[in-house]
Amino acid sequence: MTEYHNDVSRPGHSNPRHYKYFDLVMAMFVAVLLCSNLIGPGKVCALYGVTFGAGNIFFPISYIFGDILTEVYGYARARKVIWAGFSAMIFATIMSFVVLRLPVDPAEPYNTTIQPALEVVFGNTGRIVAGSIAGYWCGDFVNSFVLAKMKLLTRGRYLWTRTIGSTIAGQFVDSMIFYPIAFLGTWTPGTMIGVIMFNFLFKVGIEALCTPITYLVVGALKRAEKEDYYDRETNFTPFSLKD
Repeated sequence: MTEYHNDVSRPGHSNPRHYKYFDLVMAMFVAVLLCSNLIGPGKVCALYGVTFGAGNIFFPISYIFGDILTEVYGYARARKVIWAGFSAMIFATIMSFVVLRLPVDPAEPYNTTIQPALEVVFGNTGRIVAGSIAGYWCGDFVNSFVLAKMKLLTRGRYLWTRTIGSTIAGQFVDSMIFYPIAFLGTWTPGTMIGVIMFNFLFKVGIEALCTPITYLVVGALKRAEKEDYYDRETNFTPFSLKD
């Protein structure tokens, strides 16, 4: 793909460019992240003898968006999006906690059915919530960092190697953080290892299957934005919101 050079990537310089589609991609990323973490865990599916959480189908899409953001706009812009997703998850957790604990109106018959349903879908334990947020934050930053570094190593070629490679790294970190925090002491070690391996392979497999779509979206965005950012002088600390 064509590399669109951007001379603001020198040390000490920020990227002041305004992008046409960046905000839209960020909103889509946050929407997928929230839905997969709030709606997905409420249902366990069985398909062709395989049991899995419904959220596992859609959560890898957030990694695809993370790949697209880092590949096109660079690590610093992707870092902002990761923090936006982190903030959205914190707010959703607080909102769920408050809504579930507000007293229901006994005069409203609908409350007798909606309150138990809300508690089932949104009443995750503190350990699950903590594991989900910690796993997301660490996994997404690892995913973005690995992709940015691999882009430099491959000189922008072989996009599939870095989208899949970064997802392998990010999903591994995510799984190794989330499941022990959420279920250590509840599951046996054998069950824990089995679930981690299955979900890791499942999510990476979805990323691999979506590679052609990733290629199409990345190519279209690079042409539309006239951007193909290389993180040559980027400060890779996650604790910053600078471009």
